[in-house]
Amino acid sequence: MSTQSFSHPIFIIGAGPIGLAAAAHLSHQGLPFSILEAGPDIGTHIQTWSHVKMFSNWEYNIDPVAAAQLRQSGWEHPEAEAFPTGHDLLEYYLRPLAALPTISENLYLEYQVISISRQGIDKMTTTDRQLSPFEVIVQTPTGRRRFLAAAVLDATGVWGQPNSMFSAGHPHDSLIERVTHTIPNFRQETNRYANQRLAIIGSGHSALTALMGAVALKKDYPETDIHWIIRKTDVVEAFGGEENDQLAERGQLGSTARTLVESGLVTVHSGFKVAQTASTNEDISLISTDHRQLTVQEIIVLTGNRPDFTFLREIRLDVDFITESTRQLAPLIDPNLHSCGTVRPHGEAELRQPEKNFYIIGSKSYGRAPTFLLTTGYEQIRSIVAHLTGDTISAKQIWLKLPETGVCRISATEASSSCC
Repeated sequence: MSTQSFSHPIFIIGAGPIGLAAAAHLSHQGLPFSILEAGPDIGTHIQTWSHVKMFSNWEYNIDPVAAAQLRQSGWEHPEAEAFPTGHDLLEYYLRPLAALPTISENLYLEYQVISISRQGIDKMTTTDRQLSPFEVIVQTPTGRRRFLAAAVLDATGVWGQPNSMFSAGHPHDSLIERVTHTIPNFRQETNRYANQRLAIIGSGHSALTALMGAVALKKDYPETDIHWIIRKTDVVEAFGGEENDQLAERGQLGSTARTLVESGLVTVHSGFKVAQTASTNEDISLISTDHRQLTVQEIIVLTGNRPDFTFLREIRLDVDFITESTRQLAPLIDPNLHSCGTVRPHGEAELRQPEKNFYIIGSKSYGRAPTFLLTTGYEQIRSIVAHLTGDTISAKQIWLKLPETGVCRISATEASSSCC
């Protein structure tokens, strides 16, 4: 239990896997907390990829403290070696976790955080800053409200802020109806994708998963024409470690992608850096920096995501100017050097911000780097909550072991590609 007293609750922003795990840890330590979720339900972003099978098994997707609390309610841990879909993660883990009384009583849906600052103090003011509670402005179903918080854990993630299809990173908005940034559920969207010419842009594991779905669609609708656009000059780099990957499901993705390419079911456009587009009523032309041109009807962009800092304008942040991750974390997660399994476990010290008791956790702490695993986020939470309780020794310890593999390592030109 906590040895410190808090005059205000700790605010968790986001009710996804990381936010709910943070709630479990705070509950376990007896610390007051509130979870603010912008969506109408928990795991809102997961619902957009509920049909997708994860490449990490249950062992790496469930927080140990959360599991211990769930068992007390009669919950049974899924088979550790099985691979859940997004739907499974939500229904068999996150919903039961959110339903625990200690969590559900402190969970607020459709609470959109608009701004965070210190009480009566903007970013420019230093005097008494660390002694002042956080002031959180929230749009609620009944109007805008103001809350005070002793600490803030930003677990909003990066999903929903996709990177551009353009190699220079410029935004695109004129093709919204023909572009998706999520892995389609091809079985349910045959009216959109069947017998169409499709472009899948990206070389990470989300792109590989989309390729598999598109080829499955092609079996029933043989006129479906699949084009895979990657910035890499050699498609072999996108296949990863295959059988050498210690996360077997992830390795299988690469092996399957290789088979699809070699069979001719997928046309690869390597070294294709999209510079601009041109569209008609029916077609979209993708034009590369070396003036190649590809005409398609639908575009699936899976080039990773980026963090949203707009509601943190009054918070003193130390963010790496390249990865947009927490600055001290940046050299540990550089995708040019590290894979999901070779990122060194880290905790409170690496996530600490100039703003005392404010932390960015989970995938958002990695910024644009694609090397995040849920189990890494759970270790972040354990360390931060230990620090908040005054247990600095535990906060500095590492309680996590990751599977070592280099399959997620990517080139500098594709550092934004989705990986883990």
